[in-house]
Amino acid sequence: MISNLRDEPAFAGTVADRIWNAWWREQGHELAFIRGLVDDNLTAEKIPLALVAHEGATFMGTASVIESDMEERPQLSPWVAAVWVDPEHRGKGLGAALVSAAANEAFARGFDPVYLCATPENSGFYEALGWQIVEEDVGGLTVFALTKAAVASR
Repeated sequence: MISNLRDEPAFAGTVADRIWNAWWREQGHELAFIRGLVDDNLTAEKIPLALVAHEGATFMGTASVIESDMEERPQLSPWVAAVWVDPEHRGKGLGAALVSAAANEAFARGFDPVYLCATPENSGFYEALGWQIVEEDVGGLTVFALTKAAVASR
């Protein structure tokens, strides 16, 4: 099941932990800082928002929609970001489901297009989901966009 974190706030600590360990810990950020960002998802009107994949009380993965994910491209908004699936749940389509659900949540809130960035080695995953390359090698990452029309035509 994929739920909005607002509906499953007990997962906020787990979401913060996964995001912190995956992207922020080695950069010297404190877990409490990331937890604060995750807690913003619980009260924001449109974005940020976080989704959690879970089976009952078992956390499986997460994805977020945030205002900006690249300092180099502040004009692009919003972004699907912090896509994470716990290793034991990978390879089952959960990452694709989370990315799709996050994009659809952004569309439902009136945003179109939606962006994301990925490492070159992960770019094929997003291309297979219908995301279009906007720009390559922005800080070593590829920038993608997805429109509501592109989703509707698939």
